[in-house]
Amino acid sequence: MSPPQWVKDLKPAPPQGSDLIQAEREKSKLSVDKLSNFLFTKQVIERQERILKILQSEKVFDKSQNYFDGRIDKFKTALARAKRLRQLQVKHNWSRDEYMCANDLVSEPGPYGLHASMYLTTLRDQGTPEQHKLFLQPAENYRAIGCYAQTELGHGSNVRGLETTATWNPEDKTFILHSPHLTASKWWIGSLGRTANHAVVMAQLVIDGKTYGPHPFVCQIRDMKTHEPLEGVHVGDIGPKFGYNSMDNGFLLLNKVKIPHINMLAKFSSVDPESNKYVKPSSPSLVYGTLTWVRSTIVLQSGGVLARGVTIAVRYASVRRQFQDRDAPSDADGENQVLNYTMVQFRLLPLLAATFALHFTGKAMMGLYEENQKKMINSDAGKVADTNRGAGPEEIHSGSDLLADLHATSCGLKALSSTTAAEGLEVCRRACGGHGYSSFGGIGAWYADYLPTCSWEGDNFMLSQQVARYLLKSARAVLKGNAPNNDTTKIFTNFLQKQDMGAAHDVLGSDADLVAAFAWRTSFLTFEALKHRDVEKNSWNSLLVDFWRLSTAHSQYLVVKNFYDALQSDSLQYELDSTTIDVLHKLFRLYALNTLEKEASEFYSSSAVTVRQIQLARTKSVMKLLEEIRPHALRLVDAWNFPDWQLDSSLGRKDGKVYEDMFHRASELNPLNGLTIDPYPDSDVLVKKDESERFKSKL
Repeated sequence: MSPPQWVKDLKPAPPQGSDLIQAEREKSKLSVDKLSNFLFTKQVIERQERILKILQSEKVFDKSQNYFDGRIDKFKTALARAKRLRQLQVKHNWSRDEYMCANDLVSEPGPYGLHASMYLTTLRDQGTPEQHKLFLQPAENYRAIGCYAQTELGHGSNVRGLETTATWNPEDKTFILHSPHLTASKWWIGSLGRTANHAVVMAQLVIDGKTYGPHPFVCQIRDMKTHEPLEGVHVGDIGPKFGYNSMDNGFLLLNKVKIPHINMLAKFSSVDPESNKYVKPSSPSLVYGTLTWVRSTIVLQSGGVLARGVTIAVRYASVRRQFQDRDAPSDADGENQVLNYTMVQFRLLPLLAATFALHFTGKAMMGLYEENQKKMINSDAGKVADTNRGAGPEEIHSGSDLLADLHATSCGLKALSSTTAAEGLEVCRRACGGHGYSSFGGIGAWYADYLPTCSWEGDNFMLSQQVARYLLKSARAVLKGNAPNNDTTKIFTNFLQKQDMGAAHDVLGSDADLVAAFAWRTSFLTFEALKHRDVEKNSWNSLLVDFWRLSTAHSQYLVVKNFYDALQSDSLQYELDSTTIDVLHKLFRLYALNTLEKEASEFYSSSAVTVRQIQLARTKSVMKLLEEIRPHALRLVDAWNFPDWQLDSSLGRKDGKVYEDMFHRASELNPLNGLTIDPYPDSDVLVKKDESERFKSKL
């Protein structure tokens, strides 16, 4: 339905959004380009611009019908886009980073998503050179499409409870994969429903009746030519979901499917085909390497995920006008800019600060993961060298200490960062008022697609137990005097030393003092939990809430510390101007003080701060920081460098033409407006005329 000319001639009531958003940007002198380069590097930004032009020139990536398609059309479109992305990767010889950049710009879960991430990563990190040749090379060339099948209908976070079995058959040197119960069905597996023809199946290894825990096995599930399920395989899509509907999450049942010995990924553990004995890994946690990588990636991405919502909300709040300031002169003209209301600032600006806090934390988290990977790669050669030179036990165990630190850190930060991002997106959506409920706002669908991150790769509440277990173990080691040398044991030691002197931490004069206050709170809660567990002998179950609070406190400390450390870097001083550096320090204090205010009872009960400091944080510091950051808010979100094409949002348009775009989508792109219906209940006719097809883009 094309609107008549008189409709096309209409403009929003003045002032125009484009003028308002330009005036808003002029309130700040912050250098958007310099801050963007500091966050991402100039090379990354130029790469994004180059790849964006390629994608925009391809008709299959037209987003005009994204918000109108049903489940099947949505999946077909996603499959067509996934295929074209792979073709473009080959055509332009894109690196993995370039491919992931293109994927981020498309911004929808695609049918190759789990193949390109978890399947390839698992093969790469847990396969032997022989298995790389057999499985990884075809997968990298998309001759075999895979997924990572771990979660089951009856088990998710409890990996040890998986029901699928892989029984070693010594007679023909094969494994027999089997689903003994309905609840053993693999479930929620991305790319499995209709796309994958292979799967890394996590199954309980059984040798001579004894179970050795979950291990990864490569299993072909569909014919390579017909794409039909193989004998003994029942596989399909699990159906519509709250979001993520462009992805074919699937189920998988296996009925005594035989696979060769080579199909057990054997970099860290294996079955000796001659002796039929199990060769165990140096650390059982090595088997879960893929999960650690995924959790680290979730932390890395969380800042950008939240930043999309904050960008949209801040831009719309800069354009939107509502009511008059109650204290304005009676003859004042016009309505007040929504971003001027302190309640809006109080909701949005701490989230803006959180985007930067999570960004720097994500980079640190991935750095820790990569450091661990390097040690693992060199571990075999290192063991031989250690034996030859008589290395001390502290050197030999340093790798396992780092792995434990990585595992706990990835668990805690995955939980905190994904919760912060998901809950923050909903705050941003609601801050957009009624229009935030429209799909055209761009936040709702993004929120729905991101929300499962709080559950997959470990439920966020469950993961807190992993963090608590690590912290309690570290605290015991400190008390015994045999603790490894890391940041966690250092803050615990410092806490005990000051407690012995009768000292408490109650100084907040500098940024470093804020970091110390968060460290003190974490230490206090750790030793309190240790007392409840070891001295008072409380049951594990009775302490789960304490452990969740402890995990949250420790993770918040890590975020604050990583933000602080990033602001101390040498590159900050020569890449950014003094105005931008000053604003970043204010964002740090806003994030830290806002968090402190929300967790005030724990900071007070631990003697990390005084009641007076909490009151000042609430009534003075936070409110003053909101006022000081507010003029820079628009330029700060601009620095995240989201193209309009990527955001796909009427409310988040960079040029401020919010209402024009929203009306255009509703009146000219909406297929429902192509239906002329019969409205009367006594008529059996539903549709008099159907012109909806002309609205739809063609693949």
